[in-house]
Order: sequence, then structure tokens, then C-alpha cells
Amino acid sequence: MPVYEYVCPDCGCKFELLRPMSRRDQTTTCPQCGGSQAGRQLSRFVARSALDSDVMNYASNAVNTSRSSGSSCASCSASSCAGCK
Repeated sequence: MPVYEYVCPDCGCKFELLRPMSRRDQTTTCPQCGGSQAGRQLSRFVARSALDSDVMNYASNAVNTSRSSGSSCASCSASSCAGCK
């Protein structure tokens, strides 16, 4: 059974419930104030993959290279911003 996040419109309490998918959108009772209209919230999550580390290494190298050359722009190869204008 999945865990869903809910918020109470009366007191603002945020809580999680373990419930079947068939009941995920049903309102529920707030454990803090007893309000009966707590509704499901959109949950944030992070998905990682092997590709993520390659992308992060590339971005880190680009920033380090630009800093060592004096530029504050990661994608710019100029040694100063004066040439960009």
C-alpha cells in the first residue's frame, strides 16, 4: 500500500497516510484538529540514475574551468564579460 500526503484546510496540519490507491483521493480526518476535510497533496520526489552523476560531473567541470579562467559564466570561454557585450 502506498503512503499519501494530506493537508488539513482548517489547521494546516500536514500528515501521511498508508491507504489503498482506491481511497487516495477521499478526504480524511485530521489527526491534529479532527477536521474532516483533509485532502491529498501532490508529493515531491527525486529520481536518480547513473546518468545523473555524469551530468553533474560535466557541470562541475564546466564551472571549475570557467572559474579558473576568470569568467563567472559556466558556458562562456572568454576570460572576462567585457567581450560578451
